[in-house]
Amino acid sequence: MIFSRKQPLAEKACATEAFRLAAFAFFAVLASCTSLPKPEIMAQPESSLPDLVSEPASEAEPNQEYGAFTEEQLYRAIVGELEANSGDIAAAGDSYLDLALGTKDLGVILRAVQFASIANDTNALLQLGLVWASVDPTDPQPQLLLAIEYLEAGAFDRAIPRMARVLELGGSIDFSALSSRTGQLNPQSRAQLIKALEPLLTQFPDDDSLALAQVQLLAQSGEYDAALTALDTARAQVTQTAGTVLLETQILQNMGRADDAARVMRAGVKVFDTDPILRASLARLYISQDKFDDALGQYAILIAQDAENWEAVYAKALVHLEIEEYGEAESLFQRLIDSGERVDESRYYLATSFERQGQLERAIDNYRLVSIGTNNFLGAQQQATRLSIALGAVDAAHDWLQRVSRGQPRLEVLFINMEAQLLQQAGLPAKAKQLLDRSLNRYPGEVDLLFARVIYFDSIKDLASSEADLRSIITIKPDDARALNHLGYMLADQTTRYEEALTLLESAIALNPGDPATTDSLAWAQYKLGRYEEALQNIRRAFAVFPDPEVASHMGEILWMMGRRDEALAVWQRALEGAPDDPLVTEAMQRLQTQASEDESE
Repeated sequence: MIFSRKQPLAEKACATEAFRLAAFAFFAVLASCTSLPKPEIMAQPESSLPDLVSEPASEAEPNQEYGAFTEEQLYRAIVGELEANSGDIAAAGDSYLDLALGTKDLGVILRAVQFASIANDTNALLQLGLVWASVDPTDPQPQLLLAIEYLEAGAFDRAIPRMARVLELGGSIDFSALSSRTGQLNPQSRAQLIKALEPLLTQFPDDDSLALAQVQLLAQSGEYDAALTALDTARAQVTQTAGTVLLETQILQNMGRADDAARVMRAGVKVFDTDPILRASLARLYISQDKFDDALGQYAILIAQDAENWEAVYAKALVHLEIEEYGEAESLFQRLIDSGERVDESRYYLATSFERQGQLERAIDNYRLVSIGTNNFLGAQQQATRLSIALGAVDAAHDWLQRVSRGQPRLEVLFINMEAQLLQQAGLPAKAKQLLDRSLNRYPGEVDLLFARVIYFDSIKDLASSEADLRSIITIKPDDARALNHLGYMLADQTTRYEEALTLLESAIALNPGDPATTDSLAWAQYKLGRYEEALQNIRRAFAVFPDPEVASHMGEILWMMGRRDEALAVWQRALEGAPDDPLVTEAMQRLQTQASEDESE
């Protein structure tokens, strides 16, 4: 590349202009502090903090003086603005943090808080909160900033005094919003927070949100009776809102008192007739009770109140579909599509409605209209393909999948797997095999296609071909736990190559520890080798996570061969209660009981 002699001058001009603009931005920040009230930290759109604090109305504050800056401080401020303009928020935050701690200028502190909030820099926010509180000890906002950071750090002994200080300074805290941030606390930490709030409840008995926060925290801890008692106590001072109705309803639902929850919700809807969240919650409650007509009534009111309440329109359509009122459902889904709202979900469920009515071609057309990249796309393509195969349009189904996935190899492989599986399910295994062979010629060594062909070979009990493809997968991808497990279990279950099976399964479990399917396979290999105690230990682990009939059949057989026949029978009986006539369980029972009878007769 040839450089012009003028290039350095141009670069210098650009740098000078950027520096001048950054300096202007810095002084604009400071100037804003001389003419405007201090911005609330919770009102900053970039901040990660919730809007939890407000100050009482007051007269405009007098202009604040900002002190003189040294040349070094001015330079750091301008560098910070340049870093922010270039998108390096972390670096800008570091520059402004140093400047705020050095100058203790309120405008700089507020600017530093903005950057630290965007970067979610807890350490910086704590330092800035402390210096802000020292600079302006009558402002409740730095106290709230510190309270939130301490709360999230679990330092309740430091958070609660800061909360108290907010209230003492005339600010207010939405404690219910704070308690909503504590849902992920472990029970012990939440119990500590509930205990720590008690002095605040005594000191500020008339604070509504504080009383409700106690109720929410108790409910989060599963102390529902205590939560209801606290809510009853608070009723005398707390103004009823749609939120308090929802809170009481949720507690009652968690207690299993669905009828009481519905009663409270109905009464609340009468008071707060136009609150859409409350009414939609009542509709969902009715759905959970299978009171579909009542739910439809609530959704109808929501739509009458706001014809463009698309969530209500969508929910109402789903209820109609659930109770097989297909005409009403289709009308609403079409309305959503025509309005450009929830188009792909509506297409999917419109197709579902047609499918349930046996209008398979219309169902296929609508499934195929679901857009690629949406949640229902793969499910829609699977349904369309399944229905096309059922109608005998196998080639048309294949052509459609090829057209949709053209130029996207990963999607094409996914579709080939799906198509092969659907062909096998439709009783067309030869076509599935042809598809997989042809695709592997195009994508040699594609492990997902090889595994799909393994499933085909398994279905026709071609052990040698299954093993060959599985070993190809392991050669290509030695850490494929799925292939190691499949081959190991196959060898343990269908051959006498138990030691080889055990080696494969030990490799699989090392790659995927705790996987119940692999643990079951490992136990089965150990059982075949006569290592009953190890096998029982592992099969119990697998069954605890995945109480599947196949795992139950294995556990029963291991117990039976250990002479613990009553335990084995109990395991099998429990499995049959959940899956009557399960072939794996019944086969194991009959085989072992028959063998025992033959042994006794000898």
